[in-house]
Amino acid sequence: MNPISFTCDYNEGAHPLILRRLAETNLRQEPGYGEDSFCASAKEKIRSAIGRPEAEVFFLVGGTQTNSTVIDAMLGRYEGVIAAETGHIAVHESGAVEFCGHKVITLPQHDGKIAVDELEAYLEHFHADPTWPHMVYPGMVYISFPTEYGTLYTKDEISRIFDICRRFGIKLFIDGARLGYGLMSDACDMTIRDLAGLCDAFYIGGTKVGALCGEAVVFPSGNVPPHFFTIIKQHGALLAKGRLLGIQFDTLFTDDLYFKISRNAIERAMELKAVFSRRGIPFHIDSPSNQQFPILTREQMKALEGKVLFEIWDTLPDGRVVTRFATSWCSVREQIDYLDSII
Repeated sequence: MNPISFTCDYNEGAHPLILRRLAETNLRQEPGYGEDSFCASAKEKIRSAIGRPEAEVFFLVGGTQTNSTVIDAMLGRYEGVIAAETGHIAVHESGAVEFCGHKVITLPQHDGKIAVDELEAYLEHFHADPTWPHMVYPGMVYISFPTEYGTLYTKDEISRIFDICRRFGIKLFIDGARLGYGLMSDACDMTIRDLAGLCDAFYIGGTKVGALCGEAVVFPSGNVPPHFFTIIKQHGALLAKGRLLGIQFDTLFTDDLYFKISRNAIERAMELKAVFSRRGIPFHIDSPSNQQFPILTREQMKALEGKVLFEIWDTLPDGRVVTRFATSWCSVREQIDYLDSII
């Protein structure tokens, strides 16, 4: 048997229904740049799903492009964005935000999250400092749902963060690259409608949740930054054949497909978690989503070599290794059983 992979949640292609619709509509002529009928239909379905008919929706090609484009569009040239020190924009996007001229201002992370009280204290301290005009002005808070550690903000935490942002007149942007996996976790205490009312902008990740590529950026209150379409193009995030993104999201938001396949990842992740737990293998963090972080010895890793693929996350002082196993929308029980048999 070839090695099975838990390295990431976008190792596979796309959901079969998406591939079928791409083939069925392949020879149909449509306008470009997101002006096609598929994008229009997908936007209406997303507006319906979040319960906000006034929302503006844009389809971009990938996560890094989406983060850098939205942040650049919503910030003034003198502003920076606050993120957890483990936040994706601060660590794994090659400085894309800084490349656009906006500093990423990092705060300590707690299980991948920003602490609400520490965020409030930082902003109060910044504005109380008489020399603040010499500093990068914090114009936005960036959080991801789920976080890089698979953890989830509660509805109350996001509500409090959003309240703080409004108090200081800054924006809240939620990275939803794995949004479906967060919303369908048993630990999640909110719906996509709740989340849409607790931020200035967020995006619905497709790349990691069943699509070949693409993310849907949502401005829930119709609060689109000026010339946003032009800024998308400047960032290389605009697809000429926008129909490819529209078809995918139109399919994902038909009959709750996005949420159903996201739930599959959670169920497989909990089975995977149980496989390690039964054998007394500890976890670096208690993640309720599709990313799990078992701590393995070198010997245990050796036993999996060539049979199971996963990511190295960190090395502990005692030589043990924090690993990451990620399930996805199309993970199957047989993969978990195979892992179980090896361990």
